[in-house]
Amino acid sequence: MDLVNIFIKGVFIDNMIFAYFLGMCSYLAVSKTVPTANGLGLAVIFVLGITVPVNYILENQILKAGALQWLGDNFVSVDLNVLSLIMFIAVVSAMVQLVEMIIEKFSPALYSSLGIFLPLIAVNCAILGGALFMQERQYSTIIEATSFALGSGVGWYLAIVAIAAIREKIRYSNVPAPLRGLGITYIITGLMGIAFMCFMGIKI
Repeated sequence: MDLVNIFIKGVFIDNMIFAYFLGMCSYLAVSKTVPTANGLGLAVIFVLGITVPVNYILENQILKAGALQWLGDNFVSVDLNVLSLIMFIAVVSAMVQLVEMIIEKFSPALYSSLGIFLPLIAVNCAILGGALFMQERQYSTIIEATSFALGSGVGWYLAIVAIAAIREKIRYSNVPAPLRGLGITYIITGLMGIAFMCFMGIKI
């Protein structure tokens, strides 16, 4: 039950976009069509689902104070937490490179439509935010960390696909000229963020 709670909380209550506004650059730039948003959203789920567990192992087996005890008693006092940010970014960059190669191999059309924003997943705040939230919340097992990662990824996916669907429909609406494009997108995102605040009342 704890795993389900962590997952649901990551999707709705602690949504990366609507609760913390992480990953907004990709969210705004790649949400013009549903297929492109769908592809990037799935890529984000995959990257979060891989990087957060890997960073969890890295944190608990190498970086934490006393984590290197398995090397011997001489390493009990070693604390490498100062390197955590650099190591997390390195893991994220490696996984994004892997995703980029896979998409280029199996879906050239999606790779072309995502363009520069696919490698930019490496600097997507939501990806690094997932690792930092994992570190801050001190999940007790790697399964809990993975559940959080997948929930955060699904939440980001829902956000970008939802705004892409709205943006496709809104092209046929009579939007005032000054608000067309990013203007109305910001307004809709704000309204969606307010709507997602309703989930904060759920007791989990």
